Amino acid sequence: MRVILARQAGFCFGVKRATQMAFEAAGKDQKTFTLGPIIHSPQVVHKLEEMGVKALKNLDSMQSGTIIIRSHGVASEEINEAVQKNLEIVDATCPFVKKAQEHVKSLSNTGYGVVVVGDADHPEVQGIVSYGGEKVFVVGSGEEVKKLPKMNKIGVVAQTTQSFENLKNVVVECLQRGGEIRVFNTICDATAVRQEEAKELAGQVDCMMVVGGFNSANTRRLAEVCAELQPRTHHIETAAEIDAAWFDGVQCVGVTAGASTPKWIIDEVMNKIEELNKSD
Repeated sequence: MRVILARQAGFCFGVKRATQMAFEAAGKDQKTFTLGPIIHSPQVVHKLEEMGVKALKNLDSMQSGTIIIRSHGVASEEINEAVQKNLEIVDATCPFVKKAQEHVKSLSNTGYGVVVVGDADHPEVQGIVSYGGEKVFVVGSGEEVKKLPKMNKIGVVAQTTQSFENLKNVVVECLQRGGEIRVFNTICDATAVRQEEAKELAGQVDCMMVVGGFNSANTRRLAEVCAELQPRTHHIETAAEIDAAWFDGVQCVGVTAGASTPKWIIDEVMNKIEELNKSD
């Protein structure tokens, strides 16, 4: 059985930067916390907890110490609260997410109604929305745009892990709702490249493994993209979840991983598949 690992698998630039900043901050201050999980990898969050850095849901219990802002960013009010409390702030927000926040703020300040393409329940999107004014709308598809009010000026930004196709569909519908449209393609290049590579790989193999946190939007999207081309697609978090039966009759296995998946987890998955391969 042949095993092919995607070239673009594992940490993207923003995640690598955030985890590096978090591990560097760990141990420098006895009161170091992250505001929300630093990245959507339970295993990385657990490693930080072992080093004494726990994730907080909010800043209510914190009066001093160091707070690390997660890679997905946080709401503008939470940053303001940290500043007011005089906390030491380590801002690990992904630069691509930061750019989306800045665009929303600028568009709102210049009178645009803002459409954010993404998952309304995702922390990245909730943070991005907080930088806008009253007219900020989150849509998950072009179809949802039809429910929005008509606006003279519409600005469009996207959650960094969205597909370009979905952004394009939303923009097309926005053209029916407003007179002036400004579009900022805030999709991370790494996300787009990863998805295209996953599609190509899924079309060549008999079974596809997608490794990453179940709470990771970009990993779930990778699994969806692969499943469209290869029904035998399995989304797992760790090697322990692998079922030997998945490889019955399989000649070639493809492996990819979300942007929040650390290398050591990918290595464990590859080793597990190789072990099963040798035992056949």
